Amino acid sequence: MIPFIREFEFAYGKPDRLSPLVRRVIANNPGPFTFTGTGTYLVGDSRGVILLDPGPDDPAHAEAVLAAAPGPIRHILVTHTHRDHCAGTRRLATRTGAPVRAFGAHPSPPARAAPALDEGADFAFEPDGILLDGESVTVPGAALKAVHTPGHIGNHLCFALEEERALFTGDHVMGWATTVIAPPDGDMDAYMASLERLRLRDERIYYPTHGAPIEDPLPFVEAVQNHRRARDAAFLAVLASGPASAGEIVPQVYEGLDAALRPAAALNVAAHLDAHVKRGRASKDSAGRYSLA
Repeated sequence: MIPFIREFEFAYGKPDRLSPLVRRVIANNPGPFTFTGTGTYLVGDSRGVILLDPGPDDPAHAEAVLAAAPGPIRHILVTHTHRDHCAGTRRLATRTGAPVRAFGAHPSPPARAAPALDEGADFAFEPDGILLDGESVTVPGAALKAVHTPGHIGNHLCFALEEERALFTGDHVMGWATTVIAPPDGDMDAYMASLERLRLRDERIYYPTHGAPIEDPLPFVEAVQNHRRARDAAFLAVLASGPASAGEIVPQVYEGLDAALRPAAALNVAAHLDAHVKRGRASKDSAGRYSLA
């Protein structure tokens, strides 16, 4: 069982000081895939601040973030190109003059991108500079190092704050729910490899973009890994009885799932089974039905 954290105290537009170097402001954009809303993080002090994940294009949220910054915002970083994380980027970049850095633009064009969940992809997003795995952005007293964690989407970055042994995990690991892996932007094999990469690190706390901090992260990551492996085995067990589409598998594995979440669950099923198709363990016909090879 994953030890989810679904209750925590916050107020929209009000900053929470989570550590000596970390403040968070939560946007008022709750939903089935954003939980209570997008958490924008401010890392640093009066000498300079790094802003992480500007959130939706919401003037009230932008003003709250600007008011919460303990010093001048020197850099803006984006974990990945979903609109609940980056649609507000240009508004805050214009107000602060800070350069925007990310792994890159959205990986798929509109015609090929994954189905939109909540606000969907930001196809217009263009960073001022590319931030690759292992590269850092610094202000006096704090540095954030990029950790490339594809899976949820190919351009996903986590950011390590080594001064506090903290990791900002975006949507890669969240305390309130598992992450949706939606092909073609999402890739289950890449996601599992990225989880293993985090398991081998030594951060003491995770700060997801949605939900509460995860204060015992390594057992949490292991629980997520085990959950994904169990789901994978369950999907294959359904196929052992005959061909099925991802949508047909959902009610057989996800008991009691809210109907509004079934499309997202079907995307996760497809991501798992597409990985088996790549390995030759399964096949997929033109109607989208999977079979064991």
